[in-house]
Amino acid sequence: MAGTRIEKDSLGTMEVPEECYYGIQTLRAVQNFCITQIPISHYPRFLYSLAFIKKAAAAANASLGLLDQEMSMAISRACDDILDDKLHDQFVVDVIQGGAGTSANMNANEVIANRTLELMGYEKGRYDIVSPNTHINMSQSTNDVYPTALRITLILKIRVLIEELEKLARAFEAKRDEFSDVLKIGRTQLQDAVPMTLGQEFGAWGVTMREDMQRLAEAQSLVHEINLGGTAIGTGLNAHPDYRRSVTEYLTAMSALPLISATDLVEATQDTGAYVQLSGVCKRVAVKLSKICNDLRLLSSGPRCGLNEINLPPMAPGSTIMPGKVNPVIPEVVNQVAFTVVGGDITVTMAAEAGQLELNVMEPVIAHTLFNNLDMLRRACSTLRERCVMGITANREHCRRMVENSIGLATALNPYIGYERSAEVAKEALASGRTVAEIVLEKGILSQEELDDILKPESMTAPRQFRSS
Repeated sequence: MAGTRIEKDSLGTMEVPEECYYGIQTLRAVQNFCITQIPISHYPRFLYSLAFIKKAAAAANASLGLLDQEMSMAISRACDDILDDKLHDQFVVDVIQGGAGTSANMNANEVIANRTLELMGYEKGRYDIVSPNTHINMSQSTNDVYPTALRITLILKIRVLIEELEKLARAFEAKRDEFSDVLKIGRTQLQDAVPMTLGQEFGAWGVTMREDMQRLAEAQSLVHEINLGGTAIGTGLNAHPDYRRSVTEYLTAMSALPLISATDLVEATQDTGAYVQLSGVCKRVAVKLSKICNDLRLLSSGPRCGLNEINLPPMAPGSTIMPGKVNPVIPEVVNQVAFTVVGGDITVTMAAEAGQLELNVMEPVIAHTLFNNLDMLRRACSTLRERCVMGITANREHCRRMVENSIGLATALNPYIGYERSAEVAKEALASGRTVAEIVLEKGILSQEELDDILKPESMTAPRQFRSS
């Protein structure tokens, strides 16, 4: 059987499994916070962020003469193991935890300390030689480490979401070009409006995705500001006067991210406004994606008794009782992602509001919610693009027939015969089941030549000059 080692902290002693790189404080957190049963290792980029910070701190402390060079190099190698996807199974604390992220920070401190001890030829647990708090956490506090790790992780996750939105926008734009000659009836309030092309409809969705990419980039710029070096409340207690500058330079170089040290570290340690802003943008993206998916479900409804203007690629049999039924399961799942993200925005909002005085202790739930929302949105965009949008086809003739039979064509008569007479024609067409063109010709309101020009659907999908009657 595997053995244990005895570790001690300010609350007492505990037995820690010998093979584990984490220590007593991590073990206490595992016992205390069995909440989501999702460990912080669920978010690898968060572990990378912690490793970058600890590595940068060790380098800065060594450069300032506060940490032995040999130990600093060993800490750096231990951090590199994490960056190389090793030791991730040792990050076991729950993503939602009390203590403002102290347990996550200590999990990192203990894992790095014990790996450093191994690299220096010592047994795990020899904290008299390499201490999680004294050495790994030197010049730091959870209150500047955790928010900085959170922000680095968000920057990385926003990047990949923007990339997926770009791909989705391109997919919509490809369909815009493919369907540029497909005439259909536009609708407002779910009622017939005026003609447009199916390409215009898909093109608009591409534009809205690109707008959200810009909003995400703006929100991302806010999280480039970090409070590292502020230690407990932003005053820099227990840190060398040059540490803030040095650690920020090292971290920026190691992470290859344009990080900026906050102007006022006291303010930066307590403020969570950037998270609220980002969460709001995520909600915006989710709402727009959900609206588009609602449209896709409407346009593909049927196939015999709905709009049936487009066909979504069939992904799965749709019913256990109705043979042949195929449901729009991909837009449906994206809708549900959107609902989750919108709910998450409420969580982030309330957590940001719940901070008191010099620290917001609710950052773990902010981190978990934002990480999850960004990941879900990224996957939703990829799924929607690959398993739905790219395979959509148009029912061209059906779309054109509906345009020709629509009373919405009467709108084009307004500049020529006036709104009132156009309304009379539309009303009669609706009541009789005849077309607008038939009634106009029967009443001698316009000639066939005039009518053909005015009611030409292709000329009603863009501005045009007209001659009044």
